[in-house]
Amino acid sequence: MKQTLLLLPGDGIGPEVIAEALRICQLVAPDIAVEEALVGGASIDRHGVPLTDETLERASKADAILLGAVGGPKWQGVARQNRPEAGLLGLRKGLDVFANLRPAYCFSSLVDASSLKRDRVEGLDIMIVRELTSGVYFGQPRGVDTDENGNRRGYDTSVYTAPEIERVARVALEIARGRDGRVCSVDKANVMESGQFWRDEVTTVHQTHGEGVELSHMLADSCAMELVREPKQFDVILADNLFGDLLSDAAAMLTGSIGMLPSASLGTEGTPGLFEPVHGSAPDIAGKGIANPCAAILSLEMALRWSLARPDAADRVMGAVARALEAGARTSDLGGTLSTTAMADAIIDCL
Repeated sequence: MKQTLLLLPGDGIGPEVIAEALRICQLVAPDIAVEEALVGGASIDRHGVPLTDETLERASKADAILLGAVGGPKWQGVARQNRPEAGLLGLRKGLDVFANLRPAYCFSSLVDASSLKRDRVEGLDIMIVRELTSGVYFGQPRGVDTDENGNRRGYDTSVYTAPEIERVARVALEIARGRDGRVCSVDKANVMESGQFWRDEVTTVHQTHGEGVELSHMLADSCAMELVREPKQFDVILADNLFGDLLSDAAAMLTGSIGMLPSASLGTEGTPGLFEPVHGSAPDIAGKGIANPCAAILSLEMALRWSLARPDAADRVMGAVARALEAGARTSDLGGTLSTTAMADAIIDCL
């Protein structure tokens, strides 16, 4: 059967970078059927909600989903449950893509673009595995109300069950087994009950499923410091939803620009993967044609590799991005002058 890639360009720079990723896809895998739908603010403008049941249904039937970005100041006044970001959370939860893979690798030609010294980032290759469908972003109760003393308060609940931790921990262990064989699990076990529970459950999973993999534990704040001090000490970092969100964005800057980082969100076998650049909608540069398309193109590379079983095409994309960078192709975030389209042109020339 013909494979289907569903594009969800979204908001801000999302449509700009997804358009360039589509050009690459049509060259390396022209037989893949490409469809498109709305999500986020674009869906609010058209349908009144950030994610329609129809779009979620189409996503569930696709072989892979490539998403651009959601959100922007235009929708700041919308109720939280109807903001563009609610569409993204609904997509993740609806597809049950619980394991978010965020690689942080530094292309050799971008070593000097990093905010860290060359010796700290040259050869950097970290995989952050973030739990994506539970934790404080989804826990109940949550809300803003008034306590018994008449004081307004806001609260969110960090909740994890043992099966939710087990499944994402097993993904991290399996990925480490194909890399350097080391997992560092991150938590706040010193001050949070849910953090101690996370540490205990990850330890238990490792005892049963971690043969050949070394497991260590680190507090989240210490991990943030170590990512800046000595990032190459890490192989695979396993984190909950909140800490994985924060640490992966910090790791992004080690590579030269957040505009270089892709991500993959995976579920159980047979579930379509959700692939998206980490950079967000960047409304300050939307429409200017200067956004870096590499993260979106590398998200396509991950889709080809992880969900579409096209490793040869994925290798071609990765190689072309590396060669274009080696040849000096740069957008403004990397200190260059190329437009979004010109950067994609340079990558296409290398295919």
